[in-house]
Amino acid sequence: MNGLAVTLHGDREIRLSRDFAAPRHLVFAAFTRPELLMRWWGARGWHLVECEVDLRVGGRWRFVSRGPQGDLMAQGGTYREIDVPARLVCTELFDDQSYPGETLVRHDFTGSAGRTTVVTHLRYATTQGRDTVLRYPMTRGLAEAFDRLTAVLHTNTTTGATS
Repeated sequence: MNGLAVTLHGDREIRLSRDFAAPRHLVFAAFTRPELLMRWWGARGWHLVECEVDLRVGGRWRFVSRGPQGDLMAQGGTYREIDVPARLVCTELFDDQSYPGETLVRHDFTGSAGRTTVVTHLRYATTQGRDTVLRYPMTRGLAEAFDRLTAVLHTNTTTGATS
């Protein structure tokens, strides 16, 4: 599986799955290290201009992205669980969010033979929140971001930059 798989679970959850040709520790690092996040986070034309990560349980994260027309989008949350390199759980809330409540985000990283599958569970506070997000171009944006991540991972695995 190379593309992004999107499935719905219950009335408040979206699950995303994507396979990467890179070892699990490197994929986990790409989700948690600002110098790597700055290279891939965001849909085509969007780039992080601010990336703060306090990677500890109770630590906060904040990303600010700038879009192709100069629009800013900010989001942040708190880390709830960190199990390097297997699981990352945090809350997520956008500054200008159009739906109620925090989203609980869980990334599960499973690896085998130098490949990693990331399964992301997005659990919204309400059904309305999940349904609102489904009307946005979220799937396209995440697929584009994960394509950018694939390129970053390829560069890091071919140059040996894994730490």
